[in-house]
Amino acid sequence: MTHKSTYRKTKGAGRLVLLCALLLAGAAATAQDLHFSQFMHNPLLTNPANTGFNPDYDYRMGASYRNQWWNLPVPYKTMSVWGDWQAFRDRFYTGWLGLGGVLMRDDAGSGGLVSTKGYASVAWHQELGLNSLLSAGFNLGFATKRIDIMSFKWENQWNGKFFDANAPSGERFAYSQIGYFDMQAGLNYAWFPSDNVYINAGASIMHLNQPRESFFADSVSDNTIPMRYTGFANAAIKLNDQWILNPNVYYSNQAGSYELVGGLMAQYNLSGDGETQMLCGVYMRLNDAAIPMVGLQWSGYRLTFSYDATISSLSDFNRSNGAIEFSLIKYGAFGTGTPRQSRCPSF
Repeated sequence: MTHKSTYRKTKGAGRLVLLCALLLAGAAATAQDLHFSQFMHNPLLTNPANTGFNPDYDYRMGASYRNQWWNLPVPYKTMSVWGDWQAFRDRFYTGWLGLGGVLMRDDAGSGGLVSTKGYASVAWHQELGLNSLLSAGFNLGFATKRIDIMSFKWENQWNGKFFDANAPSGERFAYSQIGYFDMQAGLNYAWFPSDNVYINAGASIMHLNQPRESFFADSVSDNTIPMRYTGFANAAIKLNDQWILNPNVYYSNQAGSYELVGGLMAQYNLSGDGETQMLCGVYMRLNDAAIPMVGLQWSGYRLTFSYDATISSLSDFNRSNGAIEFSLIKYGAFGTGTPRQSRCPSF
């Protein structure tokens, strides 16, 4: 899943340079939106039905940072901050409302392509009996993209010796910055068959309104963003008082391009009471990268680090240096500062 190009189809040597740069940005995976390898630590970006979906705590706050292909002259950097909380939990006996929001920024390549997105998210969580939970949510947001037109080099600017930045490019850019509204909706189901097992799955559709994004005023090509379909499943399995296993799988499809990530993370009880835990795991992105992950959880905080090691043919160009990624999450309860009795496997 990569940075979606907003440029029209190009011809000629200068345009080929731009096209190759954009294709390189898309080579590490085969979908088109911004993404994090640690999808499980960016729940509102994965599915709006995850908003407030945290039966054990009242609120969460998180931040992520991804640096992709840092050995390139201009690496690709993606950042997000998000938060959600449970509302009206004390007013409804079998359900609650989740409210939240997420901000995201992405800097892509030497063309100065900067994407900024902000979403407000809401979800309803309804208990079904004593051991299952159904959630539905949606978000509404606004996205902007801007480029530095003067940083590009075009065929018309080549004078036989070098690119003359003062020469006319011949390109009909109408805007250096664009913006549009965006919508997403999703469903989520959780099952708690026992104190030692938790299973969760969900699906969402992004870009429901199929907004148009283009830096050109003409309508030579269809520049609407196609809807993106995402599904995920995860579980928590408590083996004993020392180990909890978390298998995860994530799939996303957009306009025939797809991303499939799966793997396993383990929680190891360091303190005996579960207050301090070590996290370790490994994931695979199909036909792209192996993703080892390590982390630490303590006193309501979770810090994780992952590394994308390229295993595809792109490794010939980036020397297997895929991406480094950090996530930090804070979670807790209002008032007492202690979480309610856990419904998920815990130490």
